[in-house]
Amino acid sequence: MAPSAPGPGLWVESGGSGSPALLLLHGLGANAEVWNGLRPVLASRWPGRWLAPDLRGHGRSDHRAPYSFGAHAADVAGLFEQGEEVVALGHSMGGAVAMSLASGWFGLAVRQVIAFGVKLVWSEEEIAKARAQALVPVRWFASRAEAVERYLRVSGLAGLVDPGAAAAAAGIVEEGGRFRLAADPRIGAVVGPSIDGVIAAMRAPLHLAAGERDPMVTLGQMRRYDPRAAVLAGLGHSPHVEAPERLWRLVEETLG
Repeated sequence: MAPSAPGPGLWVESGGSGSPALLLLHGLGANAEVWNGLRPVLASRWPGRWLAPDLRGHGRSDHRAPYSFGAHAADVAGLFEQGEEVVALGHSMGGAVAMSLASGWFGLAVRQVIAFGVKLVWSEEEIAKARAQALVPVRWFASRAEAVERYLRVSGLAGLVDPGAAAAAAGIVEEGGRFRLAADPRIGAVVGPSIDGVIAAMRAPLHLAAGERDPMVTLGQMRRYDPRAAVLAGLGHSPHVEAPERLWRLVEETLG
């Protein structure tokens, strides 16, 4: 476990060495294990070190409200040296955190943000629903299988991750013979800030992408912020799990 300062203890997966650093940020309810399929690619094709944290309140990291894009950005900034050059690759909520990190307010020299599957348009009803769910108490399950099924469904990984895999195990916790999701139920409180404001504060180039079948965002919505926004044909909301090699080709094309 690598501590972040300020903020909670963060579980961090890492590899490689040198610069620039690649920061991999998972989506709401998930954890760093979603990047497992990308690791072999990084070992041979990324020149620097890479880090994939479980964000605060997720997976194996500490639970500590409040949950916000800025709080997550401050946490992960504590994993780097002052001024260290960083490329941020973020999925869904992780993409919004990456955008926040690129504001320059957290002491990092963010070279590029590549964000995919980020929900850019939220209705008042959707925001209210997310915040209401953040107030729901922990739900306990009698069996591991039930908890894993729930985790894979709420994290968008159902049908993509084997229930017996380590990536599924990282999403649940056993206590006293009962099982619950590893994530803090309050993490949904992150929803709500205007994405316009987040992007306006960025001091680094932004490239947006999404799977063709992603229900969260459309090409038209992405093109409002990035005229070169890309669609990955045949893929859904989680290209990093569905087709990591194709996602990485997009990263390489973006970085030139």
